[in-house]
Order: sequence, then C-alpha cells, then structure tokens
Amino acid sequence: IKKERMIETMHIVGLDPKARKHVEKYSLGMRQRLGLAQALMEDPELLVLDEPFNGLDNTGVREMRDLLLGLRGQGRTILISSHNMEDINQLCDTKCEMDAGHLVVI
Repeated sequence: IKKERMIETMHIVGLDPKARKHVEKYSLGMRQRLGLAQALMEDPELLVLDEPFNGLDNTGVREMRDLLLGLRGQGRTILISSHNMEDINQLCDTKCEMDAGHLVVI
C-alpha cells in the first residue's frame, strides 16, 4: 500500500497520521477507527464489520455512519454485525438475524 493511500484513509476515518501515538495508547473508539482504516486501505469490494460503532462517542458514530453511507452510495457491499437496531435500520438495505442458528431475512 502506498504511503499516500494510508494517509488519505486515516484522514477519512478521522485519525491524524502524523500523531505518532502508539496503538496501545489509543482509546477503544480510536482503535475502531484504525480498524476501519485498515479494512479500507485495500479498497475491498466487500467490507465486513463487526460492531463497528463500539467505543465511539456520538460524534464518532455519526461520522462513521456517514462514511459507511457514502461507501454504500458508491456501490460497496458492506456486511454489518450489530446488536444496535438503529445502526442496522439506518445503514442496511437487507436485514437479517440469527434465529436458532439459522439466518433469517427480516
């Protein structure tokens, strides 16, 4: 991955690539942003996210929702696992849930 792509992606998720902060000093929300940046750097066709808003404050949740909506608008396929129905309802075209070990469209 080119350095320019890494810097651009960190900016997209709201992190400062020049901060030089060790990851272990990151808050949970900052680690969530970093994980999303890592996932986006390769420009994947399918993005799989597990509880992507865990640890984010209200501003962070809004920013990440806007980012994911923008990616969806670009035609990206995003699979989100979340217990938060508000996230699911705002972001997902197709909603499923696990019922006794079976995936059911709701």
